[in-house]
Amino acid sequence: MAIRTILHYPDPRLRQKAQPVGDVTPEIAKLIDDMAETMYAAPGVGLAATQIGEPHRIFLVDIAAENEPSNLLVFINPEIVRQEGQQTGPEGCLSFPGISEDIKRAERVTVRARGRDGATFELAADGLLAVAIQHELDHLDGVLMIDRMGTLKKRIVQRKMQKRSVEAAS
Repeated sequence: MAIRTILHYPDPRLRQKAQPVGDVTPEIAKLIDDMAETMYAAPGVGLAATQIGEPHRIFLVDIAAENEPSNLLVFINPEIVRQEGQQTGPEGCLSFPGISEDIKRAERVTVRARGRDGATFELAADGLLAVAIQHELDHLDGVLMIDRMGTLKKRIVQRKMQKRSVEAAS
């Protein structure tokens, strides 16, 4: 396993759409292991393959609190098959370090995906898990949380991230 570099906005690779995964090969299994190690090291509650520059439709989520055992969920080729209600709350993102903004999302979702073992499953989620699933699925479609912000907040976040990018380069 290896900790991978997480891409930060405005890296253009974050806008690439991920491609469907065929068989769960040893290479895909290693990618999942690397993603888990990277997510936990960051630390974060979710990570999409596109955030580490891998163009695969895979994301991971683990919303367990610090004092709870890990509950890593692997989603391969995920799709939301139902969504209900609406919620607005603070979201952060490993590709937007230090940024947290209120984002509007569905309150409940049902997602269909394949797990690490390649078997298809459906999962109904609400609360933080529903938010994390929607957030990570957006990444696979090249949609970032900044795209879900109002104009003023978007400009503020863009300036912060561009300043951070310039400082990191020097």
